[in-house]
Amino acid sequence: MTGHGPAAGSRPRVLSVAGTDPTGGAGIQADLKAFAAHGAYGMAVVTALVAQNTHGVREVLVPDVAFLRAQLDAVSDDVTVDAVKIGMLATAAVADEVEDWLARHRTPFVVLDPVMVATSGDRLLDDDAVAAVRRLLAHADVVTPNLPELAVLADEPVAPTWPDALRQAARVSRTAAVTVLVKGGHLPGTASPDALVDGTRVVELPGERVATTSTHGTGCSLSAALAALRPRRPDWASAARDAKRWLGGAIAAGEALRVGSGHGPVDHFHHAPQLGLPPFTDEVAGALAAACAASLEQPLVRGLADGSLPFEAFAEQLHQDALYLTAYSRVLARASALAPTADGQEFFARGAHSCLAVERSLHETYLARAAVRPSTPPSAVTRAYVDHLAAVAAHGSYAEVVAAVLPCYWVYAEVGVALLARADAGPGHPYRDWVATYGSASFTDHAAHACRLADAAAQHVDPVTRERMVAAFEASCRHEVAFFGQVAVLAPERQRPAAALVAR
Repeated sequence: MTGHGPAAGSRPRVLSVAGTDPTGGAGIQADLKAFAAHGAYGMAVVTALVAQNTHGVREVLVPDVAFLRAQLDAVSDDVTVDAVKIGMLATAAVADEVEDWLARHRTPFVVLDPVMVATSGDRLLDDDAVAAVRRLLAHADVVTPNLPELAVLADEPVAPTWPDALRQAARVSRTAAVTVLVKGGHLPGTASPDALVDGTRVVELPGERVATTSTHGTGCSLSAALAALRPRRPDWASAARDAKRWLGGAIAAGEALRVGSGHGPVDHFHHAPQLGLPPFTDEVAGALAAACAASLEQPLVRGLADGSLPFEAFAEQLHQDALYLTAYSRVLARASALAPTADGQEFFARGAHSCLAVERSLHETYLARAAVRPSTPPSAVTRAYVDHLAAVAAHGSYAEVVAAVLPCYWVYAEVGVALLARADAGPGHPYRDWVATYGSASFTDHAAHACRLADAAAQHVDPVTRERMVAAFEASCRHEVAFFGQVAVLAPERQRPAAALVAR
């Protein structure tokens, strides 16, 4: 094998030597998914072509071992292999060929999954191949049998209890000088223990059984994850703990894949639920565009653009805005408290403080000097918007809160830019300062920052939370449109240009 070992931070190059599964739940297809799920670059050499699905194996075709040799040499002549996972071998000739290759091309880490019986109960290893697989133990660092496979390796009856299984694994470990990751999934009861046995040393890996039929390919996936993790872990114990934790989540999420009607596969990418989905802001861009278009058609906004808006209507809108901002600041403070990163904490904390500062400015500078001083309570529209945000802040996750507050940044920025393009915002325009503020680069930068935080928050949420994010965002968009349309705008009897308009 050419080249050197993986550099710090680089992806391990991991090879699967195994059979196939056309439904993707086991064999090399599952191995490649498990490699990718753990950040490794996966490669595969096919030992057998298996016609199977979630109900069982229908037929197995084993290519000539000369072709197997050609595949193995093609990889090792060109690529440095950091770890190998060996799965289904099918025949003694295949096992012997793999053993010969391992003797000639020793890799840093070798995991042997002694595939003998499928989850469906089908036997996948010829009787005459058992001895050949036992010989392979001398070339492996870790072997990962379930209880029936452990019994075959030990040439003993299946262990009836977990302590018996640990003793059997210890005998195999001492005899073959190999570490045994024994899997207790075949035991009755609610527990599903595993253990790493190296001679007399035992590292217990406790776990709870997941009530599911999605168990197809669990052995393949666990051993593949172990091989992918070991180059980046200090020892086999830490790699095994992480692999088991990942597999538990993959099994629990498997049924949601809706693949097959028998023993379904696990979800190898359960930890990355948004994989393949567009960024959150791309998903809701249509709702944002519709809200902006509807807002720009509101009489109040059209009056802001051309300067024809009666001052009394503008003053009432600013009053409702001030009432809204007091409540909005509390929601931003909640977002800051929930934010998992310093960036989010600081951004929303500054936003909460800014809202209160703007509210004071609206009253103390502009409205306080106005001849018209609105004193009405919050309108039904303002109350509805505030109640919506408060409900999300009280019961929603950080991601949902960020989605709910985003339209106040994003809609205002888009509307401000559009107004700035439409308005003749010369010195005589009464609302020039308001228009210029929301169309400014500074405000659009704030909106872009909020969009980035929403996208980041959406990256690792489950599908249900993603749907709630979208719903919260769309509801806030509707409230934004209603907020622009809440003040009645009649034909102006008198224009009152504002001397100093304070931005929201």
